[in-house]
Amino acid sequence: MAYKKLLFLISIGLIFCNCSNGDDQESPINCDFATVINPQQFANTISDQFTINSLTIIDDCLTIKVSASGCDGNSWELKLIDSGAIEESFPPQRDLKFSLKNEEDCLAYLTKEITFDISNLQVDGEKVLLNIININDSILYEY
Repeated sequence: MAYKKLLFLISIGLIFCNCSNGDDQESPINCDFATVINPQQFANTISDQFTINSLTIIDDCLTIKVSASGCDGNSWELKLIDSGAIEESFPPQRDLKFSLKNEEDCLAYLTKEITFDISNLQVDGEKVLLNIININDSILYEY
């Protein structure tokens, strides 16, 4: 009998825990890394060899699908660095560099998907064109 009461109390607790508070807002997406805004780092960044397979933006996260040689990619140091300058055009533009520091000495060729929080790149208006200059590619960020 005590078992049935305990099971009943646990069931009631789970029902209350899963109830919504009526707020239909989605929780923010957690990105893997922050985007750095630093003119000196932008000017001085050096990167190991990589290939960008795709760029996509979902909410405030820029997803980069990157391939490079390595063992497992766990020691890769990845950065997205903004120059700090905003080009006045329509839409406004920002220049960025993607950086990969790869000290893995293996013959495997790996592909990883990583995300960067780009919310700090917003400017006045509703969109900005992000030019990733070291891969000669751009993507429109609308917010």
